[in-house]
Parts: sequence; structure tokens; C-alpha cells
Amino acid sequence: MSLTDDPESSSTTEARVAAVMARRRRGDDARRASGRADWSSWPEYEAADKGLRDYWYPVEWSSEVGRHPVGVRVCGEDLVLQRDEQGTVYALHDRCPHRGVPLSLGKEEFPGTVTCPYHAWTFDLASGELVAVITDGPDSPMCGKANVTTYPTAEAVGLVWVFVGDREPHPLSDQLPEELVDPPAYAVGGRIQDRSGDWRLYAENGFDEGHAKYLHRTSYWRIFKTMPTWNKVHIERHGRWIYRIEDERHWEADFPGLGRWSNDRWWKIKPKQQQGKMLGNTGGSKKNDSYIAGQGLPGFASLSLPGVLRIAYPQFIHYEFYVPIESGRTKYVGVMVQFKTGFQRAAFFLKYLGGIRWLFHGNFSSQDHWMVEHTDAPPERLYRPDISLIEWRRLVEEGNPFDPASADHAESTEDGR
Repeated sequence: MSLTDDPESSSTTEARVAAVMARRRRGDDARRASGRADWSSWPEYEAADKGLRDYWYPVEWSSEVGRHPVGVRVCGEDLVLQRDEQGTVYALHDRCPHRGVPLSLGKEEFPGTVTCPYHAWTFDLASGELVAVITDGPDSPMCGKANVTTYPTAEAVGLVWVFVGDREPHPLSDQLPEELVDPPAYAVGGRIQDRSGDWRLYAENGFDEGHAKYLHRTSYWRIFKTMPTWNKVHIERHGRWIYRIEDERHWEADFPGLGRWSNDRWWKIKPKQQQGKMLGNTGGSKKNDSYIAGQGLPGFASLSLPGVLRIAYPQFIHYEFYVPIESGRTKYVGVMVQFKTGFQRAAFFLKYLGGIRWLFHGNFSSQDHWMVEHTDAPPERLYRPDISLIEWRRLVEEGNPFDPASADHAESTEDGR
């Protein structure tokens, strides 16, 4: 008799199949109850795969842009950056209207211009107007009859910023983190890297409550510092920023039927504070930078449009700008700012170049890249700490806070007009 003929064996098999099917049904029920098949609940967010328009975006280090054209791609648009003889940075659409060759492959033949490498069509940096066609002679009838689109530019925090949108730009100072508008002297270290992955997922990851305590516990930046096991947080809105506010902090936890889990190890530095408001996420510091502490930030982690993360540590503030390149690709702009002068400023640069850049903007940040690159959402199932990304999506749905039309609409709505 075969095994399939054994009534007892057949009964056991049927029971196992029934148990598996029951688990699947429970899983399906749970997904239907708390899962999300798409982002249709946030239509503006769902549509923003190439980024949000009418914002300033940092696209390159100021030191990397000179009188030789530099090509960048932002929000699905190709741009060419170049300085004129006075040092002013200009941005133009990176396409010659003649045959579509990128102007960033060309050069400066005359001061204040960029020349296409194919047929030498030459465009004025400030206006984008065709001012010469070298291969057609000085009297070319094409001059003044063609042009390329120009983009507003500005420089701040050691970066070149470009306004990508369809209206007159608001001042860059309105969009910068407030503490960077008129700050004391400071030192800047950072990294710009084009990465695979959706800019929205990078923003969600940066502001996410849950991942850092587990994912980053293995980073070299945190290898000697104890991280909390779990937290309870809520999100507060202050002006144009949303803040992650800690309600509870737990350094270890007992999981029923499983045992105790903690990130604590004998070689790790113990937290100086177990609970309470603090800068950073590893237990505070004996002394905080006076300028940073004086900002009165409600929480050490905050996020604003169009994807600006601010993480305040005891001695520096770390910013991440998630610049959309195109659908599925993001320019990561990570900037560490320390408000120091003199010897302390020089010491920061030595420490940054000697190790922090690799530890923080390298190994630590690459873990975020690794996870975002492998994130496949939606569909998704959210859990309690995901209140952070839900509030971020709601912020995007509210619209551009720097758009005068949006501001007028919001004011009229509040006044009941």
C-alpha cells in the first residue's frame, strides 16, 4: 500500500494543507484590513515620481562649477551649469535646438557664452539667446531666432541651487533651514551622489522612526554607541516643518516567549541620558553647541518640503536634500554643518576629511541607499512608527508653502472668504 493509500497519512496531509490555507486566509484578511495597494489616498504624492516643481534644488558643489559646462539632471529635466567671467553661475536647458546635442559637451568660446560642440551654435548664458553660429559666419541669419530655456540660480551653503518650476521663484532664503539664513561662521562637509531609488522613499527613510535603531546599529559610525531598542513618538507641525517628538525611549525590551533584546554591548558607550528631550538619538551630550541649542527645535529630527531632512546633533546639524533626478533616481546631497571658527573650524575639517566623511556620509549613509534601493512599495503594510511617513505624505498633499497662489488660497479659506 502506498502512503497516499494510508488513511492516517492522508488525514495528516489534509490537516497540514488546511492549516496552511487558514494562515493564508488570515494573511489575506490582514492585508485587506491594513494593507495599501497604492498611494491613491495621496494623489499629489503618487504623481510626484519625478519630483515637486516650483522649488529650489541643490544640484552641485559651488567649487565644481566653473567656466567649463557641467551637466546635471533634475526633476526629469537636463540642465547645463556654467559661470561667466564675473563668477556668476547660470543654468540653461542642456539641449541645442539645432540637432539636440547636449550643450554640456561644449565649451566657452566667448566670455559669457556656451558653444555647442557639433556646429558651434553659441548661446548667451544670461538670456539663453543664440548670439553666434561660428560655422555660419558673423552674419548668420539664425542669430536672435533661437534660444534655450534658462533657470534661476543661487548659491548657499557651498552649493549651487537651481529653481525648477513654472513661475517666478521665491527667494532661496525662504526655503533654506532658518538657522542657515543668517548664521554665525560655520564649516561644511558633505557628499553628493546620484543613487538609484525613488526620492520619496529616501525622504520617508530619512524621517522614519523605526529603521535607525536596528539598521544603523551595525554602521561604523554607531558601532561604539548604544542605540535604543524601540521608541514611541508623535509628529508635531511647527511652521513648514514636521518634527518627530519622542514620547518613550526603551534601551532594552522583553519579548514574550522570545527573550530580551538590546543593542547594548560591553564595548558600547552608555547613554548619558535615559529619557527626555535631547539632541541626537544615542542619549544626548554633556555639552551642546550653543547656537544649535538656541534654535529651540522641538525635536532633533525634522522634515520640510520639497524633501529636506534636518537631524540636529549636539555639535553639528546634518541635512539631507533628496533631489529627484528622474523617476527612480535621486541625487543624494548630504551636508554636515558645524558652527565653529578658528582652530575649531580647522579641526572639524581635519576630522571630517580624516574619517567622518567615510564613516557618516559613506558607510552610514550607504545603508540607507541599500535599503531604499530594495524597497518595493506600494503595496505596503504600515505599523505604528510609520506615523512619521504618513504625516510627511500629508505635508506634500497640502501643496507648496512658497507659492503665492497657494498661500492666498489658504488665507482665504481660513478667513471663510
